[in-house]
Amino acid sequence: MHVLRMLTTRFSPNWIHGTENNPILDLAKKTKTITHSWGDESSIYDDQGKLLKDGDKLSGIFWAIILEAFKYSEKHGANIDPQRSLWDFFLEKTSEMSNTGPEKENARLVLQIAEMWGAYIGTPITRQSLKFFWLEECIDGENLFCAGTYQKVLAEIARPVEKQAEIHLNTMVCKIVTQSPKPIIHTDDGQSFEFDEVVVTAPLGWLQKNKQAFEPELPDRFCEALDAVGYGNLEKVYVTFPKAFWLGLEGQPDHKPIAGFKQWLRPTYAEPPASKNWNQEAVDLATLPKPCAHPTLLFYIFGDQGSLVANKWNDLRSQEERTAWLAEYFKPYLEKLPYYNTKSIDCIPSYCLATSWTTDDLAGNGSYSNFPVGLKQGDRDIETMREGVPKRNLWFAGEHTASFLTSGTVTGAYLSGQCVARRIAEKYGIGEWAVLNGSRKEGNNTRHSAMKAINVRGFADDGLKRGG
Repeated sequence: MHVLRMLTTRFSPNWIHGTENNPILDLAKKTKTITHSWGDESSIYDDQGKLLKDGDKLSGIFWAIILEAFKYSEKHGANIDPQRSLWDFFLEKTSEMSNTGPEKENARLVLQIAEMWGAYIGTPITRQSLKFFWLEECIDGENLFCAGTYQKVLAEIARPVEKQAEIHLNTMVCKIVTQSPKPIIHTDDGQSFEFDEVVVTAPLGWLQKNKQAFEPELPDRFCEALDAVGYGNLEKVYVTFPKAFWLGLEGQPDHKPIAGFKQWLRPTYAEPPASKNWNQEAVDLATLPKPCAHPTLLFYIFGDQGSLVANKWNDLRSQEERTAWLAEYFKPYLEKLPYYNTKSIDCIPSYCLATSWTTDDLAGNGSYSNFPVGLKQGDRDIETMREGVPKRNLWFAGEHTASFLTSGTVTGAYLSGQCVARRIAEKYGIGEWAVLNGSRKEGNNTRHSAMKAINVRGFADDGLKRGG
């Protein structure tokens, strides 16, 4: 039963970023999709595999530095060297911590915790631009795990399209020609289709590698914008067990493990092909609301590790081989969990599932956009992609064209489509109400109100209070 539930839509996104004026949350409520928010606590294991007693305190220091970096980027972004990274900022701030033994050790651990930032952007923290770190702000409010998956939300969005549009599935577009008065789309099966307007929703990674699909060539400035913005390769691995052994048994006198996030710092005990430099981070799906809970740990991996697992997943052909390989790969970390017993069948993964976006050409060989070091005009690059090429009746939508507050999120992808629809409707003299049906207008406001909590890549600074 757990396997069937995972197979349905677990490849889809997991999060709803922000709760204030978020149309995706509105759709989740409309479709009665269950969402969940864990507490701020997390379980952090040090590089020897021991549970840190001060994990929450260290995590609080990490988030405090993240918040400080955000405010610094927002205030001084124009003067920050494009080559300066978020990692550089962390090195500076941890070097200011006391040189006494305990504080020196805390600084070392905070740097190790900081490496988890890659699981949010799909790229190592050393590649995160400090100059444009302010672009990581999200919509205000909580960040909810979509416990019921996006299945019903997607069905609701697709419903009017399925009723009114002609949909061609399993059809690959190979050329978009905009020379004649009306754009013509050519597919790899030899067909061609003429349209009044064309909206391209291909991922940024695909656009970066397939500029030749557009005829005539896209404007130089547009191509520059495509190449400037980064594209991460976040992958997910679901490891399912017969039972959630790490929660212990009902009625046990021991204090139960903290629900939510689990993190393993630079594991010296990692075994090849895993690297001792790769942190591990997982979300405990056994602690979701009962209708959605299942004995599964969801690992988020990225960078070289993401590529390794994605390629291995594709190389192995049978589900049995894939589960066996992933179970062995993650075993060193699973062994550190409470109540682990090598002799218990409950501690042996029964099923593993992994994404492989890194190997998927149509996904752009990655996940979603980010802002890398070296970026010189990231905000203008996004605006250029958002503008599209309307003179050729050619428009672009997707998370990479979204407003600054929603880039890199499902909400951003959704609103970017509404934004383009509005612009096309206005071109033909159709009122905005006909397109958005009363939805709020998407803005391009890049700055937050000083009176509001800052929501950086899905984590509001309200949660920093525990860090003291």
